[in-house]
Amino acid sequence: MSKTIAYIGSSGGNLYKQGGNDIVKMMKEITAQTQAADMELGFVQYVMASGSLDNVGPESPASLFIWNGSQVQCVFEGTLQEVNVEAEKYDQELAEKIKAGEIDGIMFVSADPNGANAKAIEAAAEAGTPMAGTGGTGVAMIQAKGCNVLSASGTTGTTNRTRAVAFTTALAKEWGIKYRPVIGNTGAVAANKMDNNVWERINFRGIMMTSLPAFIAMALLLACSKIPGCDGLSAVFETLVGYIPVVICAIAAKQVSGMDEVGVVAGIVAGILSKDGGIIGGIVIGIFAGILVYYISMYCYRKNVPGTTVNIVAGGIGGLIAGLVGMYAIAPITLWLGNGICSVINACISYNAILAGAVAGLLIWPAIIGGVYHAAILPIVLLEIEASGYSFLGAIDMTGLVMVSAGITLANIIMPRVKGERAAAVSGFVINVGFGTFVEAAYPYMFSSRLVFAGALISGALSGALVGAFNVMGTAYVPSIVAPFMAQEGKGIYFLIAMLVAMVCACAITLVANKKYRMDEAAAEASE
Repeated sequence: MSKTIAYIGSSGGNLYKQGGNDIVKMMKEITAQTQAADMELGFVQYVMASGSLDNVGPESPASLFIWNGSQVQCVFEGTLQEVNVEAEKYDQELAEKIKAGEIDGIMFVSADPNGANAKAIEAAAEAGTPMAGTGGTGVAMIQAKGCNVLSASGTTGTTNRTRAVAFTTALAKEWGIKYRPVIGNTGAVAANKMDNNVWERINFRGIMMTSLPAFIAMALLLACSKIPGCDGLSAVFETLVGYIPVVICAIAAKQVSGMDEVGVVAGIVAGILSKDGGIIGGIVIGIFAGILVYYISMYCYRKNVPGTTVNIVAGGIGGLIAGLVGMYAIAPITLWLGNGICSVINACISYNAILAGAVAGLLIWPAIIGGVYHAAILPIVLLEIEASGYSFLGAIDMTGLVMVSAGITLANIIMPRVKGERAAAVSGFVINVGFGTFVEAAYPYMFSSRLVFAGALISGALSGALVGAFNVMGTAYVPSIVAPFMAQEGKGIYFLIAMLVAMVCACAITLVANKKYRMDEAAAEASE
């Protein structure tokens, strides 16, 4: 039978700075965890001040939130003193529910057992209602009143998620309920099935895509360092290159652990210790750190370890263990592997750069359509950028994907197959040229015409051959108008030529395909 939970308290002092100022996000975490444990949120009384209670006063603005059956809603706004008086009405209501046996457990954060929560706390003490909460001062006073507090902790170092998991774990253990914390999309109960397994959260594509801005920043620094008078940026570039693995490690640990800031801390600690392993090392060690954070946290929660200590142990010790293992065992292997991949690419270019470029340009569309791009090509692009600041496959990406997509959409602006396609084509062209992304804008035209699809492959291969012939290395995921300036020194004009050839070729073939379609349609109508 489902257990009914009450959630009470205030935004507190430290709590305000650690998630207490966002009641909506806080309640998403609470509802996700309680639903996963077959518990139902039945009552909320939450006082949210305009700032930390360590700094605000009785006349400071505040709001009172309650539960309307499906979400929290603000029912009163005024000064903090006025809100506390209004909150006492709901405190009385909760006390009556506790006495009537309608509340099975209570979660609390920075509660006031001598003020806005006094009657409910008194009723809970008499009924022996199981409780779990945080807020050092409030916890101590609530325990002193004889309440059945199963999980108690200060607020420092906790997050909305870790508090929700700690509270639910304590109550589930008390009632003998099987509970696996929901880590992932806490906005939906389905997350318990989809993202709840730590191993299922290992997503190389997600890690790579989230890390991409750091690589673009590195490439921009390298390009800017070539500008006369900006030589000093070279040292900044070298510094950033050295810490890219730390960025990746932190992102991987956060995503895999599902513990937000705790995972980030563990990833940073592990990444700093093992940054010599390169980006492959960052991924592997970050994943290892995330797994450690998750299992250490779950073990500590089940043992009723205070939330602050859980985060210190999981983030600090978990990151330290992962970092040391990475430094001495993983980094040497991943560094060798990363260098080996770059060496293979360079060997292919040295053997026949034109052929290598043509093959890469021909296959890049099937790769992205088939889902291989983000799993295989993007990591290699990032490896190349990490090694030198430029990428051969990055240049192929820009010419063979972005500019080909721009050419296809441009043709459908000039002469669309049907009138309704022009508006979508304009949007796709602008995004491709202006931002260097959204190559999927060409899909509708490619999938509806074999000639357009073939044109994309031909244009990609031709532009790739030019990239190889000119020995161009650059990057993708930047505005197309900026890309030539981010090629290696002296190659910008050649990069621009390859880009324009890709766009013009794709545009011309698409115009032919569209003209043929219109003629066929006209002939069909005439025959009718």
